[in-house]
Amino acid sequence: MTLFVLQSVTWKYFMCTACGKSFTTQSNLKSHYRIHTGEKPFSCSVCGRAFRQRRSMQSHMRTHTGERPFECPQCGKCFSKQAQLKTHSIIHTGEKPYGCEVCGRRFNVLQNLHRHAHTHTGKKIFVCNVCGKGFTRAVTLKTHELIHTGQKPFNCDLCGKSFRQSVNLKIHRRIHTGERKQYICDKCGKRYSDQRNLKLHKCGYA
Repeated sequence: MTLFVLQSVTWKYFMCTACGKSFTTQSNLKSHYRIHTGEKPFSCSVCGRAFRQRRSMQSHMRTHTGERPFECPQCGKCFSKQAQLKTHSIIHTGEKPYGCEVCGRRFNVLQNLHRHAHTHTGKKIFVCNVCGKGFTRAVTLKTHELIHTGQKPFNCDLCGKSFRQSVNLKIHRRIHTGERKQYICDKCGKRYSDQRNLKLHKCGYA
């Protein structure tokens, strides 16, 4: 077994001899060192999950206790992790720090940028376990999987008819409300109950 030495250098920096990364304190180096050894000394007393760092274990414990100590000063919404509060705060500032290098579209969450990037690459990383069909978005895969399960989770509270997608339920409800054809073509006056059908109709004028 290879041993990794904790090496202290003269200018008060502590360097990991396994990867060369340096730290200002020995405790931070020891915490980092566990990445190489695989050691996870901090265990959750509820589910037994182990962690390399004590603060990671403490953060995890909140999933069991329901504690949410990080409160947004703008709206009062609470979070179990400080990182979640930081991400949420961008909603109030309107900041969108993550930009797509291809089209310039900006996002307030890095994860949303990663998901968006797949629309340019065409990479379909979300694959159906039943038929193998791939999708660029997880939400599209989730909707597709309902075809295999037969589930129709969106129910009309007036007639009981069920739908796989909420948009189809919304269109259906117009039968009951009388708003069956609220989308009107400004060229010929033809009416449609679905905005998508109106857009397709307008393509004929393009």
